[in-house]
Amino acid sequence: MLKRQYHASLAMLREAIERCPDAEWLSRDHKNAFWQVAYHTLFFTHLYLQQNEKAFVLWSQHHGADDGTRGAPYSKAQVLEYWSFVDQAVDGAVDGLDLESPECGFSWYKMSKLEHQLVNIRHVQHHGAQLADRLRSAADIGIKWVGSGTARGSA
Repeated sequence: MLKRQYHASLAMLREAIERCPDAEWLSRDHKNAFWQVAYHTLFFTHLYLQQNEKAFVLWSQHHGADDGTRGAPYSKAQVLEYWSFVDQAVDGAVDGLDLESPECGFSWYKMSKLEHQLVNIRHVQHHGAQLADRLRSAADIGIKWVGSGTARGSA
């Protein structure tokens, strides 16, 4: 169930990234550019799929400080590559989690591992919806609802 919902929420995020017009990708009409929200979402999805904060290894193309959104912009191709990396990691990562643990493994969250995974999926949906709304407002582009999903490469 968790894997399918991760893949579904990530699929909606991917469609938003793919359909984002070039002018909107770098636009500063909002506090954070489209690329920043997309990268931030993937960064934290990747982070919180780990057993704990010590197990996290940055994506090989990550640059800048913190969540990677303060430095030079990532291209759409780079963000889509990171998307693929994260989506492909979901199944193995979820299989490796102790979903019975009362601790999530991240000092700044006080909740069980299972609840933390639900929070992580909600985070993807939250930002995916923000980006979908931007696309609808800026270019009348809609994003399809995905109720349940599998890894893009294995569907």
